[in-house]
Amino acid sequence: MSSDRGRLFVVSAPSGTGKTTLARELVRLVPNLGLSTSYTTRPIRAGERDGVDYHYVTAERFQAMRDEGAFIEWAEVFGRFYGTSVADTERRLAAGEDLVLVIDVQGAAAVRACGMPSVGIFVLPPSFPVLEARLRSRSRDPEEQIRCRLETARREIARLDGYDYVVVNDEVDRAVDCLRAIVIAERARREAMAGQVAAIVRSFE
Repeated sequence: MSSDRGRLFVVSAPSGTGKTTLARELVRLVPNLGLSTSYTTRPIRAGERDGVDYHYVTAERFQAMRDEGAFIEWAEVFGRFYGTSVADTERRLAAGEDLVLVIDVQGAAAVRACGMPSVGIFVLPPSFPVLEARLRSRSRDPEEQIRCRLETARREIARLDGYDYVVVNDEVDRAVDCLRAIVIAERARREAMAGQVAAIVRSFE
C-alpha cells in the first residue's frame, strides 16, 4: 500500500456491542483518521445529522445507486439498506486520509471480495449475556427484534476468522486504546512508510 494513500479500517461487531461509539471516540483521538459515512434507508434518529451520521436516502434512491454500481458494498440489515460509496471512499483515501468503516460482516466480506486493501477489526462483547443485557437496556426495540439481533450475533461471531484483529469491548476506554494501537501499528508497517523510509535511507548514502 502506498505511503501516500490512506488505509481503510473495517470495523464489524454484533448489534449492541458499541462499535459506533468506539469508532467515534477513536477518530476523535487519532489525527488524520476519519469515519466513513454510509448511505442508509433507515429513518434518522433523534440527535443524528444527515451527512454526518449517515446519508439518509429513500429506498428508491438507494436502489438506483446500487444499480449504478455506486457502492463498494451494500447490505440489507433488519429490513433497512446500508451501503458505502465507492466515490466518497476513493476520494478520501486518495487524499491520504485513513478511514474507519463501520459495517456488518456481510459488508466486510464484500470489501474483501472487491480487492480493496483493508484492515479488518472485529469487536466482541464480553459475553452473550452482556450483549443481551445491553440490547434490552435500550428499551426501544420490541422483543421479537431483540431475539432477531441475538440470533444474528451468533451467526456474525462465527465469521470473525475473516478479520485481522479482535477487540473485546468490556470497557470503552480500554477498547479504544486497543483500536488506537492497531491504527498506530498499521501506520508503522514498512510498506506504509515506504516513501519516508526511502528518503531516510538516501540520507545515509
